[in-house]
Amino acid sequence: MSADRSKPRVDPRMLKVLAFEDLHVGMRETLMKTVMDSDVVGFARISGDENPIHLCDVYAAQTRFGQRIAHGLYTASLISAVLGTRLPGPGAVYRSQTLNFHAPVKIGDVVTVTVEVAELVAEGRRARLTCEALVDGRVVLDGEAVVSAPARRTLGAEDAG
Repeated sequence: MSADRSKPRVDPRMLKVLAFEDLHVGMRETLMKTVMDSDVVGFARISGDENPIHLCDVYAAQTRFGQRIAHGLYTASLISAVLGTRLPGPGAVYRSQTLNFHAPVKIGDVVTVTVEVAELVAEGRRARLTCEALVDGRVVLDGEAVVSAPARRTLGAEDAG
């Protein structure tokens, strides 16, 4: 049986929609996510990265981490989740992202991702945001993202259709 593609997975009425004009330096959003085995296996399937350090307990036990770890880009994808759904949110388009990996994320870890507006550039409606992921208060990943945010008039036009 095929999935009903006419029914959205996310109700757009439940999303916070911010236009570039609504943003200000210092705005911040946070997402907390427990890394599950199914997340790591699913990410391996969709990305094609089947490195045994992510998927095989026996192999991973012999590494310096002593157990399986999540893909670094899985952790980074949580930043994308914040940017696309919370800050700036729907309509935001990635322009660039830097990533610095500091420590592994293990299955069962609770990752707290925080994104904060650091700079706004009116030309191109660009926002530069600092991004940080922590586990137990320790930075595991940080970097910066640049996104284009929608203009208020664009949001209104999309809502009308």
